Amino acid sequence: GKNVRALLTDMNQPLGRAVGNALEVVESAEVLRGRGPADVTELTLAFGAELLAMAGVAPDAAAARAPLAAAIASGAALAKFREMIRRHGGDDRAVEDYNRLPSAAIRAPLTAPCAGFVAAVDADRIGRACVLLGAGRRKTDDAVDPAVGLSDLVKVGERVDKGAPLAVAHANDAGRLAEARKLLVEAFTFADAPPPAAPLIAERVGGEL
Repeated sequence: GKNVRALLTDMNQPLGRAVGNALEVVESAEVLRGRGPADVTELTLAFGAELLAMAGVAPDAAAARAPLAAAIASGAALAKFREMIRRHGGDDRAVEDYNRLPSAAIRAPLTAPCAGFVAAVDADRIGRACVLLGAGRRKTDDAVDPAVGLSDLVKVGERVDKGAPLAVAHANDAGRLAEARKLLVEAFTFADAPPPAAPLIAERVGGEL
């Protein structure tokens, strides 16, 4: 009897271009500035539109997208994010000055072994590599390092030259970086032509279709 909706989304590659706590906070703020990655921006609007429609604020999800886009364009969305940070006792100045967020001591590019189109980015290997860097827990009592992870990830379908960066690893431990790099080099596959584009939203469940 609950009004529930779900969007089944493509998770065959990481969403956006960042993985890791502080790095994803930066990406989130960039979305609210209107200059975030296209896939994260689209899903933010899609989920937000469903919520507004469910709450009766808009007649349907299609109509709800306009006020969401307007909130981003006006700066109201970013201002609300800053308010939420303050109410949780955080430093909202970090949204304006990303240097206030934790940053890693080591930044190491992962380079392409060949030229070609990115055919696949294995989200599981990327996730496990970031856990090795310290962005997640291997055991329940592990400490999470908010500074580490990956940024500047290439996306499926993009063309790269040999030696071009596929991502930048952010690490605080050279040993962990070496361990994670073994997984990262296996996470990318290449082809001579771009693969067929996959829909970002594969299916919508619940509500009026």
